[in-house]
Amino acid sequence: MKLTPHPDFPCAAMAAIDVEVARPSPQALVLTYLARGRVADLALGPPAAPLFTDGLWRTTCFEAFLKPEGGEGYVELNFAPSGHWAAYRFGSYREGMAPLTIATPRIDLLRGEAAIALDVTLDLADLLPPGPCRLALSAVIEEKSGAKSYWALAHPEGRPDFHHDAGFVARLPP
Repeated sequence: MKLTPHPDFPCAAMAAIDVEVARPSPQALVLTYLARGRVADLALGPPAAPLFTDGLWRTTCFEAFLKPEGGEGYVELNFAPSGHWAAYRFGSYREGMAPLTIATPRIDLLRGEAAIALDVTLDLADLLPPGPCRLALSAVIEEKSGAKSYWALAHPEGRPDFHHDAGFVARLPP
């Protein structure tokens, strides 16, 4: 699936961001984010041990939002190239945010001169009830210059808003 930058926040460093979604088992989800461009121009942070970290969206991070079909509540997941991660539950659109206790995701970063690949493996048991689920995928890319771009499968009108229902355009594979 191809992410596109928000039209008001172009990115000089990245040419493309694609995401592959796989379900190797009913309880596992694998997300592979592939960002192609001038990797040396990105603010990525040093590698670190996997750790729940608030505020990852303030710099380069990759995100996934999961929303059960017909429900108002949803889950936000953030993954940094450093290995830090965060998970939150929302009761409805941007309301009732609470940290979510989940098994530590496995995050692997492959870094080259012209691309980075971030592989994330999650246990879905703690995230969602069984059944169909809508999916929104996104990324915040910060360049070393401080410029930020906001990438998503789909953007709502106006400012970037990854929580908006317009972004939930994919379905979680069964």
